[in-house]
Amino acid sequence: MEYMDKYNQWLKGKFDQDIKDELRRIHNNLKEIEDRFYKELEFGTGGLRGKIGAGTNRINKYTIAKSTLGFAKYIINKGDKEKGIVIAYDSRRKSKEFAKTAALVLAQERIKAYLFESLRPTPELSYAVRYLNAAGGIVITASHNPPEYNGYKVYGDDGCQLVPSLANKLISYIRNIDSFEGIELMDEKEAKTKGLLQIIGKEIDDKYISKVKKERVRNDVDKQIKVVYTPIHGTGNIPIRRVLKELGYTNFHVVKDQENPDADFSTVEYPNPEDPKVFEIARNIGEKINADLLLGTDPDCDRVGAVVKNNEGKYTVLNGNQTGVLLLDYIVKNSKLSENGVVIKTIVTSELGRVIAEKHGLEVLDTLTGFKFIGEKIGEFEKNNNKEFVFGYEESYGYLKGTYARDKDAVVASMLIVEMAAFYKKQGMNLYDALMDLYDRYGYFKESLHSIKLEGIAGNDKIKKVMDNYRENYPNNIGGKKVIKVSDYKNSKSIDVLNNKEERIQLPISNVLKFVLDDDSWFTLRPSGTESKLKIYFSANGKDNEDVEFKLKSMEENILGDIKNMVK
Repeated sequence: MEYMDKYNQWLKGKFDQDIKDELRRIHNNLKEIEDRFYKELEFGTGGLRGKIGAGTNRINKYTIAKSTLGFAKYIINKGDKEKGIVIAYDSRRKSKEFAKTAALVLAQERIKAYLFESLRPTPELSYAVRYLNAAGGIVITASHNPPEYNGYKVYGDDGCQLVPSLANKLISYIRNIDSFEGIELMDEKEAKTKGLLQIIGKEIDDKYISKVKKERVRNDVDKQIKVVYTPIHGTGNIPIRRVLKELGYTNFHVVKDQENPDADFSTVEYPNPEDPKVFEIARNIGEKINADLLLGTDPDCDRVGAVVKNNEGKYTVLNGNQTGVLLLDYIVKNSKLSENGVVIKTIVTSELGRVIAEKHGLEVLDTLTGFKFIGEKIGEFEKNNNKEFVFGYEESYGYLKGTYARDKDAVVASMLIVEMAAFYKKQGMNLYDALMDLYDRYGYFKESLHSIKLEGIAGNDKIKKVMDNYRENYPNNIGGKKVIKVSDYKNSKSIDVLNNKEERIQLPISNVLKFVLDDDSWFTLRPSGTESKLKIYFSANGKDNEDVEFKLKSMEENILGDIKNMVK
């Protein structure tokens, strides 16, 4: 039992007493010990992410310090030591402590750390890296994960999260560090005296907010639109209120019970705007004041969810695909488009965006899941000066207009959603009406996402079993519909089943499988890069809502039933 050896090493090693006490409390729980020590935390689609606690498979100041020392060595090897690293953090447990740990590890390696004075949104970190011409950035956040999680996102000098080719180099430096013990931190006072720790704040805030406001599309909208907003105890409260106030929106109501930072996210079960339950308090306020729109952002403010009134006058949550296509349609209808304009989405995002973009003469590119791949494309466009980025989005509530940042930004997205809703209100419509109009013009599209939680070694084995099974023995028929295309992103091949033709996928390797049916419906399987889950995405389109509902339900029943039998 190798994990027991590691457990005992931590008990005997040079770790803080509170870490050892925590480990002693679980000495009779072999399953818990195994889960904490059977592996080290791994970089996924959202960087390093895990439960807070003692162990190699947990987030703690030692895993933070080791990752940061590896990052420091990576930066030194690149020759960018003098440029410094920007560090931001959100409202989660120990975020400030972990951010300071990272800063003082960098200082010990003689790399300057620019540390934000208090919590800031992740997209502002992306902007700050570019503004300060830094070598990279770190954000301490677990995004929308439950309260017991925290995480560690790493950014390159372009303000973009490290793509796999760069992340693998960083990982090699981290793995070459033998131990979690003995990693030195410079004294905070000494770091400040030597100019190796600089606290930043207002100057970056002002520049960032200015960049966000420049991305507005129109100004002749109904500024009296009534909006209820919840930051879900995270970082979005100050920047989003500021942007909308400075643009003249005066009927903006913040949910008081969820306004202030709270590491326990005590008013919600799960601080994720994808979960309709996080809007319960906002919905109650909205009903009292007859609000036109409800908005909610996740703890690090890179995702935003919107709630609008349907044709029965009841609030309904828009999914990420719906908000994305509404924003895309609004932007392209009200902007001067370049002949070389490009829209970027992910492979698990609805195809309705492609239909809309191509109708307006825009190219559409697909990337793997993870906004870093969208950010990477923006950088390529600027470097080659051959294409112009118009809009990027993913189904998981992430959107970006503009090139000031290279990550999804709920601040700019919130501004644009409010503006868009105000634009339609002036025309006697709301966002639900606008969505129905899109469906009438382009066809009905509907999507769903199902996640199956599978933790620990046994859970990982079950996820692997499902992926292997579908990779080697995929179904030929789903609910009476033929599978006509299979894309295996791990093996970089796409098979045209009907014609028995194979094409190479020109994207980085990733453990993802996508299946397209003969009615253009599709489903995708992907292990989560941030939690111990298997994610199954479904998308269907049809002539009307009843048609598309039937197709979607048929796929869900067949595939989910099959997978649940496999993981029993």
